[in-house]
Amino acid sequence: MSAHRRPFSNRWLAAGGAAVLAGIIGVALLLQTGGSACAAPPSTSAKSGKATFYDLAGTSGNCSFEVPADDLYVALGPDQYAAGASCGAYLDVTGPKGKVRVKVFDSCPECDTGHLDLSRTAFKKIGAEVAGIIPITYKLVANPSVPGPVTVRIKEGASQYWFAARIDNHANLLSSVKVSSGGGSFKTAHREDYNYWLIDSGAGSGPYKIKITDVYGNSTTVSGIDMKPGVVQKTSASISGGSSTVEKATTTKAKTTASASASPAAKKSSPATKPTTVAPSASSVAPLLESAPAAPGTTEDALVNLTAADATKPNCG
Repeated sequence: MSAHRRPFSNRWLAAGGAAVLAGIIGVALLLQTGGSACAAPPSTSAKSGKATFYDLAGTSGNCSFEVPADDLYVALGPDQYAAGASCGAYLDVTGPKGKVRVKVFDSCPECDTGHLDLSRTAFKKIGAEVAGIIPITYKLVANPSVPGPVTVRIKEGASQYWFAARIDNHANLLSSVKVSSGGGSFKTAHREDYNYWLIDSGAGSGPYKIKITDVYGNSTTVSGIDMKPGVVQKTSASISGGSSTVEKATTTKAKTTASASASPAAKKSSPATKPTTVAPSASSVAPLLESAPAAPGTTEDALVNLTAADATKPNCG
């Protein structure tokens, strides 16, 4: 088991991490369907692997989320963390003692594909803590229940000239985030590996409309998002299963964490996911290593096996 979660760093990249990510991107490009630059839906097959556990070092994982209230979360290795694209997805993990549902919350640079590093709380639900390592099967959950509606957190250091926002409670993997200010046209944001969506040239002074789309084409547009760095702005919107438009967000002050620093320090990698109430459409999410499409109209779990190519893809949504 790992005692601490070590974030990706420039040192890791210099030591060969960049080459690993480049290889993952190459695999992703080869697996595109019909030569398209857009990803296929996730596989619905279960995967076998192993699980360890760790105790969080600090107050936040590499996805820049607050710790879930139930303390059930997981860190993924570089290929499955996929430069942050997996952040906010949910996995059902089955071990010797049963099954637990965990939120993708962190990265595990030393973990290979299929090695899930669980929170201690999650691990104890499916295996004996003394074992340290247990065999598991795991699946990505399509359209999972989430603790509440979509929230938006503007990053410290953001301004009208540099936009950065974290989206939470989106249920399924996201394919795109677009931002409009003051009735202007939408600009497409790109996701960093620490799970903030950035527009480097800025998006204006706000208030903002933010259109959030998942990998199945479900979307919601939240309005009334203000330039209030460090504040979690709650909406009444949900994404999975359909579209909705919300006119105004409410705000609550968020705790300042190590993951919410004013400068965009590298955090982790990124994948993509999709609900099943809407027929899967091509999207700009990272292709999956297993890209067999899920059957339309189901709520069956889809397997997580994500890659780090999300940031290199055009927006297909």
